[in-house]
Amino acid sequence: MRKQLYVIHDGIPTEAIIRSYTSQDFKGLIAVQSECFPPPYPEELWWNEEQLTEHITRFPEGALCCEIGGRVIGSMTGLIVDMTQEHEAHSWEQITDSGYIRNHNPNGDTLYVADICVIPEYRKAGIGKWLLQSMYETVVHLGLKRLLGAGRMPGYHRCAAEETPEQYFDKVIKGIYKDPVITFLLRCGRTPVGIAADYLDDEESCNYAALMEWRNPFL
Repeated sequence: MRKQLYVIHDGIPTEAIIRSYTSQDFKGLIAVQSECFPPPYPEELWWNEEQLTEHITRFPEGALCCEIGGRVIGSMTGLIVDMTQEHEAHSWEQITDSGYIRNHNPNGDTLYVADICVIPEYRKAGIGKWLLQSMYETVVHLGLKRLLGAGRMPGYHRCAAEETPEQYFDKVIKGIYKDPVITFLLRCGRTPVGIAADYLDDEESCNYAALMEWRNPFL
């Protein structure tokens, strides 16, 4: 995968490249993680070289990065899984093999999003949307049924005492609440599937996540 496009950064058209990442990008990818997840986020939860090696070895089509001016400023990683039940209960650690994706199944039907991140400096330039669009193209190219991933619900903690995560999610979908992550995913064409409990250690989301998919329109 390699494509060139323009994004608008600080009001200026800026050339960006979205491509498969390689071992030469490991240092830059870890730097992106450090900018996206600064302290007190635990450093040991950033991608490490062993995980990144598994990504490019087991499923290079699911290992994408965005480069601007020779600098990696964002990345997205996925794996293929076989999910016979659309609401199958799982955590991030279970579905991604704690980020090592050794459970990648080339014969599966679903491209699962393990991670997507863009450094703060470029978050308003549409990089995340283009990374997702590129992964949608991978779904079509490989003839998979869908892309599936779980999004944080960082606004949920404000009303968790009064509402269930399902109620909160429904009100975000209806426009009653605004949630930065769910709203971003909706703008990228994702549609609701359900709620995952105990998905990730995430205080703001009360450990819940919103499962959202993108269906291959050619199947």
